[in-house]
Amino acid sequence: MATALLTHADCLLHVTPEGHPERVARLEHVLHALEGLRLTRVTAPMAAEDDILRIHPASYLADLRKALPKEGFGRIDGDTFLSPGSLDAAFRAAGAAVRAVDMVLGGEAQNAFAAVRPPGHHAETDTAMGFCFFGNAALAAKHALDHHGLARVAVVDFDVHHGNGTQDLLWDEPRTLFISSQQMPLWPGSGRPEEDGVHGQILNLPLPPGSGGVQMKAAYVDQAFPRLRAFQPELIIISAGFDAHQDDPLAELNWSTEDFRWLSRELCALAAELCDGRIVSTLEGGYDLNALAAAAKAHVKELIEAGT
Repeated sequence: MATALLTHADCLLHVTPEGHPERVARLEHVLHALEGLRLTRVTAPMAAEDDILRIHPASYLADLRKALPKEGFGRIDGDTFLSPGSLDAAFRAAGAAVRAVDMVLGGEAQNAFAAVRPPGHHAETDTAMGFCFFGNAALAAKHALDHHGLARVAVVDFDVHHGNGTQDLLWDEPRTLFISSQQMPLWPGSGRPEEDGVHGQILNLPLPPGSGGVQMKAAYVDQAFPRLRAFQPELIIISAGFDAHQDDPLAELNWSTEDFRWLSRELCALAAELCDGRIVSTLEGGYDLNALAAAAKAHVKELIEAGT
């Protein structure tokens, strides 16, 4: 079966101030890098409000709508801005994650990549932060569990920053396994090994600044992959952030494009072993445009290879 690519031009409507790292050009570079690849291209729908309410309260959604500016920029915190099109973009990003789950579980695609922005893994239950508004990966997991009736869903987050939002949203969800590797210390400051969830279903893999592929591979081979095998997920969701790249300006891990390729290949192999190859991947961070494009392309090429 094919690999689905879900995106929408509305994801370019989220505009940030000049010099902000989470900018329109990020998605443009990723989409350009994926041109010519063997992908089933799908127009991402808007998430339904009921989808968002699976993970965020109505009061939070109302607060975001109140903060949305008619022109210029609104500001949630020091780094997180709203422009007039930001919520349209966020609803498309969340809708892409939901539709990707539907396609993979419905047999329309072997796996899927949601090329979207804004990212989602820092959005907590009732707090937007870290460039994120809706928890796309957590929403995908909840949709697979509650709508499709799966019993076990794993979420793997290899963004350089800890997926504090996904952790918060899945903190007491026994049907999920959340695995996150991240530079430590680094914003947002969470992601220590002792943060393991109400049911012990969270695995945090802190990696020291300056470390590279050797340390990453050891953490995944020794800890993450055995936990995935023990959990036996029916679907693997990937929060695909590419800011652990050695060229990224926002952090100090030294992964190469080949390291991202290796990790993507290994996750695809585990999915083939554990859940009939079913993977939904959604774009998170990555702020050097060339490194982001190269690593995202390597990631998607592994998804395509796994689906053939």
